[in-house]
Amino acid sequence: MTEEKTLMTSGPIVPILLKFAFPLFLGNLFQQLYNTVDSLVVGNVCGDAALAAVSSSGSLCHLFIGFFQGVFMGASVIISQRWGARDREGADRALHTTVFFSLLAGMALTVLGVLFTPTILRWMGTPEKVMPNSVEYFRIWCAGLMGLVLYNTATGIFQALGDSRRPLYYLMISAGVNVVLDLLFVAGLHMGVAGAALATVIGQALSALLAFGYLMSGRFVLRFAFRKLRPDRDTLGQVFRLGLPGGVQNSVISVANVVVQANINAFGDQAMAGCGSYFKLEGFAFLPITCLAMAITTFVGQNIGAGERERVQRGTRLGIAMTVGFAELMGVVFFLGAPFFVGLFSPTPDVVAFGVRQARTEALFYCFLAFSHASAAVLRGAGKTVTPMVVMLSVWCLFRISYITAMVALFRDIVVVFTAYPVTWSISSLLFALALKRGKWLDGVHLAG
Repeated sequence: MTEEKTLMTSGPIVPILLKFAFPLFLGNLFQQLYNTVDSLVVGNVCGDAALAAVSSSGSLCHLFIGFFQGVFMGASVIISQRWGARDREGADRALHTTVFFSLLAGMALTVLGVLFTPTILRWMGTPEKVMPNSVEYFRIWCAGLMGLVLYNTATGIFQALGDSRRPLYYLMISAGVNVVLDLLFVAGLHMGVAGAALATVIGQALSALLAFGYLMSGRFVLRFAFRKLRPDRDTLGQVFRLGLPGGVQNSVISVANVVVQANINAFGDQAMAGCGSYFKLEGFAFLPITCLAMAITTFVGQNIGAGERERVQRGTRLGIAMTVGFAELMGVVFFLGAPFFVGLFSPTPDVVAFGVRQARTEALFYCFLAFSHASAAVLRGAGKTVTPMVVMLSVWCLFRISYITAMVALFRDIVVVFTAYPVTWSISSLLFALALKRGKWLDGVHLAG
């Protein structure tokens, strides 16, 4: 792949963003299959209690990887800015420093997850009837966490350098393997939730091996080599300066989601299964948001590196508009088709009813979620990572938890929990709009060098 093909600093903006985002969309679609196939197979083969166990582990999974995903996002901004400035040596240092950090992070997360799974699940108020399955699933998932960490690291490197297609190819292969193994382990060998977790771990490990195999092959614009695997002090400092706010933000928001999950758990295992099914489907509905936000961050980072400030501003307006439009379209589809989609996970009417109620409370407000994510993507690409952290921590964490705690005490209805999402999405959108309207986010932009 040539350097010109990885640059986003010239040419029509909308086609560039779509060309970058579409492979991301397909790749994330396959990645969603990991957990979704687990839930589909487990729910239909093993029953609602097992489905509840897999579903309740989802917020824990995000809690464990959220911090390091945020830090890796800082690394991605550094790589994209240096690449946009055509600083090949600097981008190479950032690549190897990022991989070094990801290896340490993966090992630490694996140990913490395996040791403390039961304790964390009890903090969440997981019902005793689903506790054994929840512990089994999450421990196996944690034991194979290194594959997920390394794959996400490689994906961030590819995307920062303008290549969103390569991760797609590896996910298509590994997702196919995951589906086959889910059917084999759960439906064929009757291994239950352990089989679903094992299938996910094997698929994740395969995607990591394929991604790093290509990075080491010499066919990409930068080459990973174990002999260069050492931290560069200056680069590592920049990774933490740009990535730490995102890491803290992701972790605390994940803690907030664990609190939300605990409130859902209080309504019983059918609520857990129904809402867990909704969250799986929500992951698909959010794909346009996630992928266009990634495209925006890379676009902004590279063009700032190249000194194209006016192009950054035009790309910001177009990128946000596209993200909001796609998200609201998905929200309307989800709102109308909720009974069918949730019914794929479980035939139990009460389980379906919980999922449908959540979908029809939240789906039409996806436009606000999209605006918040796209605005945060712009600011991160510009190296302004503190503003998204402050907005999302104050609104999506502190205010959301306070809102749920107060409202559930007044109205013992699970819909109160659901309304917390559109309320906080709307508030964060207003705050991000004010931040962008001030026009100071490009002033004093720091180029990672």
